[in-house]
Amino acid sequence: MLRIVMDSGGDLPPEWIEKYDIDIIPINVHFGEKMYLEGVDMSIDDFYAWVEESGIIPKSSQPTPQQFIQLYRQIAETGDVVLSIHITSKLSGTYNSALLAAAELEDAPFKVIPFDSLTGAGAQGYMACEARVMDRQGASVEEILERLKEIRDSNEIIFALDTLEFAQKSGRVQMFQALAASLLRVKPIVALNEGMLDIVAKVRTRKASLEYIIREMHERIGEHSINAAVMHAHDIIAASEFAEKVQKVLNCKNIFIEEISTGIVANLGPGTLGIVAYPTVGGIL
Repeated sequence: MLRIVMDSGGDLPPEWIEKYDIDIIPINVHFGEKMYLEGVDMSIDDFYAWVEESGIIPKSSQPTPQQFIQLYRQIAETGDVVLSIHITSKLSGTYNSALLAAAELEDAPFKVIPFDSLTGAGAQGYMACEARVMDRQGASVEEILERLKEIRDSNEIIFALDTLEFAQKSGRVQMFQALAASLLRVKPIVALNEGMLDIVAKVRTRKASLEYIIREMHERIGEHSINAAVMHAHDIIAASEFAEKVQKVLNCKNIFIEEISTGIVANLGPGTLGIVAYPTVGGIL
């Protein structure tokens, strides 16, 4: 049997996680000396409440190899293959932890295959979903991995940040770019390029930043049918309104709205809103 594991940075709606039978390994979130497991002993509401009350910007860290080993042993049986799909290795050590765990389990009665998505958020989540659909249709693991590579090469992620405070302190966005944008008091647009986050534009207002995102995604994807996700940082109303505009401009086959995981928000900050998309050509979802 194929077991599919994804870290919580994959940002899928709970009903999709259940529908496609995906196991989640939580990213660790640190508030001062205390560590919490995202989605286990810390909810998204807890996260924002603690940030507001304490004024502390939390830090995130990858699951340890030991945490991976514990999960793999818990879910896998003799003869199983565990496909472990993870957030870009350029921004997180999660994939490396999975590799270390797989090496330690080399003699286990099941096989672990870690996969570096070189992306995150909904794009990584869609990978896990497509893998499950292909598995249910009888595809081999090799065929599934080839499809995941196609998504990895074709997905686009563009976010509008409301503040650069989190990104500057986390180091996830190039420091010089972040500092320059902060001094100008503009709304930065960040995109994932080859697994790294770069500031690709700076606009003056929130409205202009969201218009830019849709326009830029259309330029990158064109009229192709896409699977998309609107990702937001605790603002479902703004995300819903934004999703309506996205669907008017982009040719969406599937689309969902989902909260950005705390592990990612800890690096990008509240108010972040954006689009994740990739062409459906070659896929079955």
